[in-house]
Amino acid sequence: MNSSNRKYALVTGGNKGIGFAICQGLLEAGFDVILAARSLDKAKAAARQLKPAESVRVLELDVTDDESIQRAATQLSQEISHLDVLINNAGIYPDEGVNILTISRELLIKTMDTNAFSAVRVTQAFLPLLTKAPATAKVINMSSGLGQLQGLSADIPSYCLSKLAMNGASIMLAEALQSQGIAVYAMSPGWVKTDMGGAAAPRTPAQGADTAIWLATDATLEESGKFFSDRQVAAY
Repeated sequence: MNSSNRKYALVTGGNKGIGFAICQGLLEAGFDVILAARSLDKAKAAARQLKPAESVRVLELDVTDDESIQRAATQLSQEISHLDVLINNAGIYPDEGVNILTISRELLIKTMDTNAFSAVRVTQAFLPLLTKAPATAKVINMSSGLGQLQGLSADIPSYCLSKLAMNGASIMLAEALQSQGIAVYAMSPGWVKTDMGGAAAPRTPAQGADTAIWLATDATLEESGKFFSDRQVAAY
């Protein structure tokens, strides 16, 4: 299949919450979407709810498993000619009942690995496809206001530190990929009503997805390396 004239976007953790809303928004913006999730069955179930269904493909991808990442990258490279957008959305929020004085090393490592290191490894694995994009390819890292320096909280230790690290990784990836014409952005979706955000959150998943969709469609290479909130540049 000749796919050179199509726009492709890969969303990790795309089967629910903000990731699912990003998938739907990107479809409406004219992208073909690759919905990636740890469970292929959950990815397929989510994909059936998206429209137009013919513009969605699914990918089994555990962002904490290097073998899974490489398998997914190899599979996708056999199916499409290039990748225009990679959205590192998959993440965890495991800080219930702990703070910076009580959290274990094990939990710190798990959250840092899932939320920060995985974004680096996934970007590395899909870089060959990103370099083949006909226009500016984009990597969008789903961060948080809790990862901004003024947003750090001692009561949300591993999540805050992991998003702070993701922000740092975004700056470094932007620097490293500048010469290849690939843009990297970090962003905050705000407090969103999802499994992670809880029922009290004021924003819908679609509202949380808005900035990611805008970055995928409208942001420029000149804005690479910056942090965005509500489509505006914000401080790291």
